Amino acid sequence: MSPDLAAMLRLDPDALPPVEGRSAFYDDVMRGLTLRQKTLPAKYFYDTEGSRLFDRICELPEYYPTRTEIGILRDHADDIAAFAGEKAALIEFGSGSSTKVRLLLGAMRHPAYVPIDISGEHMIEAVERLRLDYPDVPMHPVETDFTQDAALPTIISGRRRIGFFPGSTIGNFTPDQAEAFLRRAAGTLGAGAGFVVGVDLKKDPAVLHAAYNDRQGVTAAFNLNLLARINRELHGEIDLAHFRHLAFYNAAAGRVEMHIESLKRQRVRIAGDMFAFRNGETIHTENSCKYAVDEFQALAKRAGWHPEVCFTDADKLFSVHLLAR
Repeated sequence: MSPDLAAMLRLDPDALPPVEGRSAFYDDVMRGLTLRQKTLPAKYFYDTEGSRLFDRICELPEYYPTRTEIGILRDHADDIAAFAGEKAALIEFGSGSSTKVRLLLGAMRHPAYVPIDISGEHMIEAVERLRLDYPDVPMHPVETDFTQDAALPTIISGRRRIGFFPGSTIGNFTPDQAEAFLRRAAGTLGAGAGFVVGVDLKKDPAVLHAAYNDRQGVTAAFNLNLLARINRELHGEIDLAHFRHLAFYNAAAGRVEMHIESLKRQRVRIAGDMFAFRNGETIHTENSCKYAVDEFQALAKRAGWHPEVCFTDADKLFSVHLLAR
């Protein structure tokens, strides 16, 4: 592993916490590494360190989704505020740094804000920064896995609920999973709700390749942080120098795939269990599905949502969809 990559991951092998019982992370790692195609759920990218690295990815020159979506939200913030209505509760699924929501909170009239994120510490820090800039907006963070049923705070009762799911995170699901998520979100948000969803569009594969294989290696560090997290939290004994980041566009499936590839035949120990890797064998860590506008709208309809309007940038790189129930 290069010194730069090690620095990005802030590795400290002498500071491993004890394994305290079973956790969902433990169960998913143990299960995922026994499959024929080894896999780890992408939601585990976003511990504190992974969230920090993803914030860096969003600032990379190759990574067009963030700046393009921000441009769309800025241009159409008033349209989205009108769609939401006065005194709406904005529910952000996977809020992260809560950066893009600022564009909507600044345009909406008397909103409330409910961020939902699995990385509680990162979310709370982001909410504290938001409160300084929007002191009149009630904020009620919910620390949970947004892909599961979430109980929203009762204090937002009586407000119209508007889901917010930016960043093309919807693309991390397979189409069937995306449909199931939209259907579950409909139940969480309730009758009369709206949904603002960022969706990455299909485009030149060369643009996609550059976005997921940046020259600085930040995406590589973000991907390999999954292994570093296993070392930190599950007493893993994985030498990250024997693995590498791999990302490519799968045209047949319409998605970018991220993998972690073993650079040799090896065995690694995790929480006392051994896992064997062949030379070139991969752990599939993430999909990023790309959609044409009509493809996503058809998917949303199957999940019980009505497409109201779609905003795109001039270069047709990205889209923001307004959905209603």
